Amino acid sequence: MAEAAARTESVGTVVVAGAANLAIAVAKLVAGLLSGSAAMLSEAVHSLADTTTEVLLYTALRRGARPADPRHPFGYGKESYVWALLAALFTFVAGAGFAVTHGVTTILVHEHRGDYLASYVVLAVSFVIESISLARAARQVRRESRRWRTSPRHFLRMTADTTVKAVFLEDSAALVGLLLAALGVGLSQLTGEEVYDGIASILIGLLLLVVATILAYSNVSLLVGRAVPGRIRREIEDELVGLPTVQRVDTLLTMQLGPADVLVAAKVDFSDDATGADIEAAADAAERQLTGRYPEIRYVFLDPTRARPGTAGQVPGPDEPPPGT
Repeated sequence: MAEAAARTESVGTVVVAGAANLAIAVAKLVAGLLSGSAAMLSEAVHSLADTTTEVLLYTALRRGARPADPRHPFGYGKESYVWALLAALFTFVAGAGFAVTHGVTTILVHEHRGDYLASYVVLAVSFVIESISLARAARQVRRESRRWRTSPRHFLRMTADTTVKAVFLEDSAALVGLLLAALGVGLSQLTGEEVYDGIASILIGLLLLVVATILAYSNVSLLVGRAVPGRIRREIEDELVGLPTVQRVDTLLTMQLGPADVLVAAKVDFSDDATGADIEAAADAAERQLTGRYPEIRYVFLDPTRARPGTAGQVPGPDEPPPGT
């Protein structure tokens, strides 16, 4: 239930952010054309890029949530990272590329036309709308971080749900970009020098570049096959070692199969007197306990293994590093 609720909330966050960005993009474009501001036009492209990103993130959530089938026995969770990676690349190419090149052109041409008032009005309205969208994303981040018993900052860094991470970072960057645009437009109006407008446009582009790089790195890492965070891995190992017939866990492997799908595989040394029925009961108990504690764990595989020479009956101490590390 927690997994389904989290996925539904992520969809809602993406839809709200996408609708807000589309409305803002149109308003910024009109203001940019009326004022001739490079920063405003860069912000219009910024919001358009964010809108396209939200469409790709929505696609990621929908396609990644498809159930497993014979051709894809572990489901389609990793496909969500493909679409999220495309969203990050689009932000890099369309948003950052246009903002930087347009800013450089403005500095070189050094020309301005139109009125500034439209820019200020749109920037103020956009700031309010973006703040509402960011507030929703922030609430989801805080709620999820409490569920995982970690800080919001650590949750954003380690979460496998790159959609909520993308919305939060993009909305945060949008607010910073609006402030940069307002500063550039204001300084250009006060000094009569369009160089400030061009610099603001370049800074907006660099900001988008940073966000796109962070999101691209996260999605590539998850596509390759990232393990769960260290704290959760240790808790999984403790659960396995705590089973009555388990002596030690020789190898523990975990992998994020999708935003809400985790695979756990372990080589386990059972007691020498454990029967086949005992091993089956331990495997069932391990799956029941782990999925009960972490609903995101979808698959649990235990492989009975022989005890290492001289380790029979030993259980790793609390300060002993996991075997194989």
